[in-house]
Amino acid sequence: MIKIMADSTCDLSDDILEQYDISIAPLTVTMDGKTYLDRVDITADEFYSMMENLENPPTTGMPSPASYLDIMKEAVTTGHDEILCICMSSGTSGAYQSAVLAKDYFYEEFPDSKVKIHVVDSKSMSHGSGWLLMKSARLREKGASFQELIDFNETYKINVKHFLTVDDLNHLIRSGRLSGASAIIGKMLKLKPIMSMKEGKGSIVAKERGRRKVLAHYINEFKKRNDEALTDFIIIGYTTDKSYADNLKSKFLEETSFKGDIYMMQMGVAVGTHVGPGGLSLFFMETGHHKDNLLINEVEALMERKNQFLKKFSNK
Repeated sequence: MIKIMADSTCDLSDDILEQYDISIAPLTVTMDGKTYLDRVDITADEFYSMMENLENPPTTGMPSPASYLDIMKEAVTTGHDEILCICMSSGTSGAYQSAVLAKDYFYEEFPDSKVKIHVVDSKSMSHGSGWLLMKSARLREKGASFQELIDFNETYKINVKHFLTVDDLNHLIRSGRLSGASAIIGKMLKLKPIMSMKEGKGSIVAKERGRRKVLAHYINEFKKRNDEALTDFIIIGYTTDKSYADNLKSKFLEETSFKGDIYMMQMGVAVGTHVGPGGLSLFFMETGHHKDNLLINEVEALMERKNQFLKKFSNK
């Protein structure tokens, strides 16, 4: 039997974790000198209600190798002989390295074990690794072998498309995820940065003025990029404002032909530490691997405005 496991940054809901029997190793979050285990000692809602009143920004720590190892051992005792662990990007956390250590410790403790363990560096954050976990669980239900799951993840992980925007830049500034110059410009122009993953790390790829244009950006990019053969579901993530996510879901239903499942899930402690209240994210599988950065997006937007102008006025 195949066991699927992850770290708590996957941000999948409790219902989904239970439905697909996915086990998670918790990260830690430290606030004003007190350390909590993510999803064990503190919930996302509790975290967001506390963070705005903190004297110092919260900090997070990767899961210990022991926490992964405990899950691996439990999986074996329940009859699993193949274990797939999908971790947060190694470019943003030590969770992947911790899981690899746990795998090594497992074989040191059980050198004659026939259990197969594979650890995936998802190159993703939050529901990006969550998307791979859900897809893997669905493929497992359809009869995919352990090697087929490994091949899928290692082949397609770079095609899981992330979009993330924030209401308040201060959390990104404090955590070092955004330069001071970019933050000042963003505040002056009241622009909302849109981020994605680039080489395993977060990167600003676009800027929009206001929430309405952010939603339109998400929809337009989905229409251009979506791999219809692989995207049988999308995940919309939010930190504190569920109505923001509801609005994006409504636009999907009204403005796209997408017929798959649309999941709305809260971003958890690890991502929330850097994103803060008002964050909105979108995850799906894109065709190929598109080049994606701020300059490319601004040039494409300029060309689109030019084409619209010419279409409207060139023959008049």
